[in-house]
Amino acid sequence: MARTDHARTRRLRAWMLEGLSDMGRTPQGPHAPPEPVHQGQRWWRVMCLTGVDYFSTLGYQPGIAALAAGLLSPVATIVLVIVTLAGALPVYRRVAEESPHGEGSIAMLERLLTFWQGKLFVLTLLGFAATDFLITITLSAADASTHLVENPHLTGALHDKQMLITLVLVALLGAVFLKGFLEAIGIAVVLVGIYLSLNVVVVVVGLWHVATAAHVVTDWGSALTTEHGNVLAMVGVALLVFPKLALGLSGFETGVAVMPHVQGDAGDAEEKPTGRIRGTKKLLTTAAVIMSVFLITTSFITTLLIPEKEFDPGGQANGRALAYLAHEYLGSAFGTVYDVATIAILWFAGASAMAGLLNLMPRYLPRYGMAPHWARAVRPMVIVFILVAFLVTWIFDASVDAQGGAYATGVLVLISSAAIAVTIAARKAGQRHWTVAFAVISAVFLYTTVTNVVERPDGVKIGACFIAGIILVSLMSRLARAFELRVTSVHLDTVAQRFVRDIASRRMRFVANEPDNRDLAEYREKIEQIRADNDVPLQEDFVFVEVTVLDPSEFEATLTVRGEVLHGRYRVLTVESSSVPNAIAALLLHVRDTTGHTPHIYFEWTEGNPFTNFLRFFLFGQGEVAPVTREVLREAEPDRSRRPRVHVG
Repeated sequence: MARTDHARTRRLRAWMLEGLSDMGRTPQGPHAPPEPVHQGQRWWRVMCLTGVDYFSTLGYQPGIAALAAGLLSPVATIVLVIVTLAGALPVYRRVAEESPHGEGSIAMLERLLTFWQGKLFVLTLLGFAATDFLITITLSAADASTHLVENPHLTGALHDKQMLITLVLVALLGAVFLKGFLEAIGIAVVLVGIYLSLNVVVVVVGLWHVATAAHVVTDWGSALTTEHGNVLAMVGVALLVFPKLALGLSGFETGVAVMPHVQGDAGDAEEKPTGRIRGTKKLLTTAAVIMSVFLITTSFITTLLIPEKEFDPGGQANGRALAYLAHEYLGSAFGTVYDVATIAILWFAGASAMAGLLNLMPRYLPRYGMAPHWARAVRPMVIVFILVAFLVTWIFDASVDAQGGAYATGVLVLISSAAIAVTIAARKAGQRHWTVAFAVISAVFLYTTVTNVVERPDGVKIGACFIAGIILVSLMSRLARAFELRVTSVHLDTVAQRFVRDIASRRMRFVANEPDNRDLAEYREKIEQIRADNDVPLQEDFVFVEVTVLDPSEFEATLTVRGEVLHGRYRVLTVESSSVPNAIAALLLHVRDTTGHTPHIYFEWTEGNPFTNFLRFFLFGQGEVAPVTREVLREAEPDRSRRPRVHVG
């Protein structure tokens, strides 16, 4: 029985870690293995995955526009479309070019900052991304459950069960991703195809009724003139209310985040996958054009055909303007089908957000050492995200309105950061006209973001909670993984290999030396000290190991070891790494494995408070080197007889 349970546990573990990806590990150095080119899916299929988020906003966007702008809803929507096509679309087409692996603008901005401030900056942006994507999952599921609960045929049976229904919908979304990503794309294609087809029918019928009832347009025009006076006043008011319509921009970040799933050309290089970039640009452009057409036409027909009072809370068109028209002009049967399709796509709108999370988080947190290695696997991360979504749903009581501010804030912060990133990229490339254009777009999105934050500060508060949670968990994970080997591979140059071969014929003795002046006296005094402290015979010789810390905030990297002879007699192995103890431990294990002999390493004790020295190691990669090196070796090699020997004097 015990053996059977053990076998089941192993099968479960293998299933959970199936497809464990090293996507978060960035190969470095000349010997880094090339990453396989991802074949992916046709761009229009991936567009449907992002479209379940982007296109599903048609379920509530016309109603939001009507409440925000009233009779000016079509004009305000035209402003939104102009910002979409002339602002967001060019920005994200450039993002796809600059960051073709799905990291988006976060990766572009990451290059501007190094050291810990760069990591904290990225974690902050990841916090807003998590806000955007997770709230997309919970808000969409809550909206779908609201439509279900408020259905006239089901309201009696499902009364007061919205929380339970929302949790079930979130769990079902997670089950789809546990089954496999291809299933998610397949479902998205079907849902988007059905939903857009039904909307085409509603729009065509709505436009037909507007065209056949000529007085509707003239009455609307007269009311607009009476209310606002002239065209300039109308445009001014439309610009002021535009930030309230910003949820109509929600699909661009996920469009770039799922970019690695777009099929590229056979000859694509991983550094510059031309086919994938071209396919993603088609995805973004097609989705933006389709959505723009629907936004303009739906805002037009809903404003002209639905009485204004029906948009108010409690009205029949509140949050379901197109569904109102479907029932009103196409009958109960078609209206019911439209309701079902709306509920389905709202439920599955979280799929693109989940895909974005699964692509984005493993690219950063494991590489920073701020998540366990299994965080690169899809299924464990799906479970983590679903549990967080459960918590968010419970905290906000499955309320759509309570989550709306956080959703808009996350969307707008990410779009603003993308606009700033491409502005900087264009400036570095010496593209003056693009720099000016992107700077203007950045100003528009920053204005929209600030306006949204002022009107709905709860969004920033919720985003701050996500950011604080990510930073806290990340630092705890980094602390827990501090003693890992953290080196993916070790490469010795020709001189270094010769040093190792030479001392392999006798006892292999290395001396850890902190490079200072690197003069003759430094090495002579170091050897005299080691001999005195450890009673080493005079005839024994040593090879020095010197580690230079570059960016201690980095976690994983390859190790390149170079050998040199200084002052005609001292052999020195020089290494550049993010951490002194981890680099020395990795070198010793590599030497042991390649020579078959156990190396010895000699240290001197570090002066100062042990706790302060540990903080120096955690933050700056130095500090209490000797005991930390020994601990890294102990974790990496449990067999004490095979473990390299550490001597401290």
